[in-house]
Amino acid sequence: MIAYFNGRFLPEEDIRISPEDRGFVFADALYEVIRTYEGRLFETQAHWARLGYGAKALRFNRTDFGDLTGVAETLLRENGLTRGDATVYVQVTRGQAPRSHPFPPQETPLTIYASARPFFPKGFATDGVSVILVSDQRWARCDIKTVGLTANVLAQQQAQDHGAYEALFVRDGAVLEGTHTNLFTVFDGTVVTPPRTNYILGGITRQVILGLCKKLSIPAVENPVFESRLMEADEIMVVGTTTEITPVLRVNGQKLRSGVPGEITRRLWKAFRDKAAGFED
Repeated sequence: MIAYFNGRFLPEEDIRISPEDRGFVFADALYEVIRTYEGRLFETQAHWARLGYGAKALRFNRTDFGDLTGVAETLLRENGLTRGDATVYVQVTRGQAPRSHPFPPQETPLTIYASARPFFPKGFATDGVSVILVSDQRWARCDIKTVGLTANVLAQQQAQDHGAYEALFVRDGAVLEGTHTNLFTVFDGTVVTPPRTNYILGGITRQVILGLCKKLSIPAVENPVFESRLMEADEIMVVGTTTEITPVLRVNGQKLRSGVPGEITRRLWKAFRDKAAGFED
């Protein structure tokens, strides 16, 4: 596969990253994953805006990444991914410097890597999935999409060990989000999703779904979702770039009351797919 590395397109096996790169030694790095639908990049500018938000929070020497759209498009062409579904992965680190906790000189070039892969969606939208609840042991800046994902990896493995698709983090009695998804619930016809704080990631799909709720006149609020009331929900969804909108039917092995994907979940899934396919603005 052809990848992008610091201004060049070259075979992935030819890429060499220094062991002194701060992304390697400190996880001092950010990343984004962008979906494509039939070669069409989805919500690209929103992804670059989030990458810029993280770069500003981490005090990188660059916060504008709009030019990477051209990089992503080139990767899709070079790898024969202009048809079908794919993902484009982008990682930005603070660059190469002798190992020391303080920032290197401001002029140190960032390391920028990007690659593209075919993506094959699973049939979760119709089947539904199970999730488990885990204690949130992550750091307090989950709003920054860094590559420091050890807590997420451990929680996701715990979910897999229990035969579940996802693990949802619980902090102080509130269910926040999954290891790679945002959480949506439905109570009495109203969509409820945890509010944006430093403890959840501002998901791009989350943002799209809130917009779709407004367009479809589905009541939606950003309020805490408490563990004690989770099983009272009429519908539960986990959403994300690769997850899209996936109904949750079991939590910790307990079946949700309906037992099947709900009406609002189905409406949002159809509207999301229409938007992703370019049928709606």
